[in-house]
Amino acid sequence: MFDPAAMTAGLLVGLMVGLTGIGGGALMTPILVLLFGFAPTTAVGTDLFFAAITKMAGVSVHGRRGTIDWQVCRRLAAGSLPAAMLTNAALQYVGRETFKVNIVIMEALGVMLLITAIGLIFKKRLHEIGRNFRIGDAELFKRLQAPLTVLAGLFLGVVVTLTSVGAGALGTVIMLYLYPLRLTPAKVVGTDLAHAIPLALVAGSGHLLAGNINVALLITLLSGSLPGVVVGSWFSARASDAVLRPALALLLLLTGIKILSGC
Repeated sequence: MFDPAAMTAGLLVGLMVGLTGIGGGALMTPILVLLFGFAPTTAVGTDLFFAAITKMAGVSVHGRRGTIDWQVCRRLAAGSLPAAMLTNAALQYVGRETFKVNIVIMEALGVMLLITAIGLIFKKRLHEIGRNFRIGDAELFKRLQAPLTVLAGLFLGVVVTLTSVGAGALGTVIMLYLYPLRLTPAKVVGTDLAHAIPLALVAGSGHLLAGNINVALLITLLSGSLPGVVVGSWFSARASDAVLRPALALLLLLTGIKILSGC
């Protein structure tokens, strides 16, 4: 039976993902844990597949509009996919102690929400720093661009597998810093969505093997998110970042504080 509350949550998160590339994990995982009462392992595992399938709909729109930079996507994946596999192996190793795994996930989730909120708050400043570096020392910047992108992907692979947070919110901030002249706002969203899909699938595979996927919940969430992400993606070029970014940052900041205070 479909839960209207879960379907509505999926719709709202899908809209945010389509508009900004952010929200798959940063919003849905805390919603599942804090509002719906699911165990952290189930919330993360289910959300990873929710995010992957939801973002497929968004990528189809961005792909037709030509707002995906596939080279940047490949560089991120070169670091994130191996990191996700190694993190999955580590989780499988300690998987017998579910209580400890849940504590680690909740603590990591709280920290990642705070880092994500800070990244969103200083997003424009980081973009300016990257732009000034790119203009001031173009040769050095070009040499560092590819390896730094792979390292950023490695970090994202670890934290996304642990918490399902980071592929969208931190991914967009990282790309704005590393590609300040190359990527338009729409291309940042499209490229971030394209990278997040294989990362979420690889990260989610370990949770699938561990039995951390709630299929009924996943279907209910998707029934709301799929139309939401398509609508959000069409309006992404006209979305007001000046309004969405501070509101989302404040929400993530308060949620992160609440999670850490309850650990």
